[in-house]
Amino acid sequence: MATGFVLAAFLGVVGLTIMRTQADSSRKELQDRLQNFVVAYIAGTEVGRAGKVLMPDTQPDPSFLRPGSGLYAMVIGDGGFKWQSPSAMLRDFDFMRPLQPGVGQFVGPIDTRMGRLYYYVYGVALDTSERKSVHLTFMVAQTEDQLEGSNAVARRSVVFWLASLGVMLILLQLLLLRWSLTPLRKVANEMSRVERGEREHLGDQYPQELTGLTERINAFIASEREQRVRTRNTLADLAHSLKTPLAVIRSSLESTGAGSGVREPVLEQVRKMDELVAYQLARAATSGRQTFATTAIPIAGHAEDLVQSLEKVYAAKNVLCEFDIDDNAAFYGEQGDLLELMGNLLENAFKWARHQVLLVVKMRPVAGRQRPGLWLSVEDDGPGIDEDKIESVLQRGVRGDERVQGHGIGLSIVQDIIRAYGGELVVDRSPEFNGARFSVKLPPG
Repeated sequence: MATGFVLAAFLGVVGLTIMRTQADSSRKELQDRLQNFVVAYIAGTEVGRAGKVLMPDTQPDPSFLRPGSGLYAMVIGDGGFKWQSPSAMLRDFDFMRPLQPGVGQFVGPIDTRMGRLYYYVYGVALDTSERKSVHLTFMVAQTEDQLEGSNAVARRSVVFWLASLGVMLILLQLLLLRWSLTPLRKVANEMSRVERGEREHLGDQYPQELTGLTERINAFIASEREQRVRTRNTLADLAHSLKTPLAVIRSSLESTGAGSGVREPVLEQVRKMDELVAYQLARAATSGRQTFATTAIPIAGHAEDLVQSLEKVYAAKNVLCEFDIDDNAAFYGEQGDLLELMGNLLENAFKWARHQVLLVVKMRPVAGRQRPGLWLSVEDDGPGIDEDKIESVLQRGVRGDERVQGHGIGLSIVQDIIRAYGGELVVDRSPEFNGARFSVKLPPG
């Protein structure tokens, strides 16, 4: 509708301009035509002896012979001389005034008893054989209706063609808009199918202008589903993990009296319950990959703080932790997720290492992406993990109290965080220390 209004206004201005130009051109053509008639009359006029004026026998246009034709000629001169064409008989031209020789005027339209008129008047001085001059004023007039008739035809033609052109342009514009908005309608239709559960995500066959939008929508859909699954799994793990401590408490209370021997096992199970709840709540709080996150969290400073804390906890083992961290290494996400990820991996390494731990952090820029990818690995010189046991170490769903020991709940939290950010966890042998190496690969954003 907006395009239609703008187009109509534009074509209206164009039409008015064309009609104004046409009217000016018609007025100029009329002036030239009347002037040519005056020149024809002057050329055919002669002055005889004694200053007698002899008008031409033939008329420059047949309309001058028909009374009331709308095309009139008149000549006035010295001594009350007056001549009219047959078409001007019984017509009143009292507005006509003599002009000096060589002076011409085009006037109109003016209101007269004969209607609105345009006329051209010109003054001349014709010499006689006695070397005298006779002053004459020639006038040719035409009614306005003849000019307006031709202008009306031109206006109707302009209006018709501009209206036809406007309709065609509007239809063409509608077709172009429909064609150009087809990808957006496709997005809307696919979104509806995703909401109904008929599709998992949007397709990838879109123009370049919409690719960024559809990729972010797909990332949002995947993040939402991952969050839902992670929350469901976390609640299931929490419920499963609390079953055993609660059973022990109930059994202790049922089989033993209220003596002092009950207090220690109850407190021990309560402590385990607190640890399990803390771990599971940490997993539930994992934010996951943020599609529009722009804040970069420096890694080096947080890594140093974590290592200093772990060196105090494992001071008896005298573990040396070395860094190989890029200067611009940064994590795009929540600070809590970064601390949970590095903290669990480093604590694992300190727990199993003999004397050495290595933390490596590298950035992986990708052309066309706003945020680079991240590669983080933690290696130790401990016993490592046999290849046939890696799958069981990374397996989730075992009882919570069994996972507290070794690579347990902490490693499960690491996997949840990595999945939330669309990354990958690889466990293999350290090429430098021959111990375990945990490598985290986060994709660019």
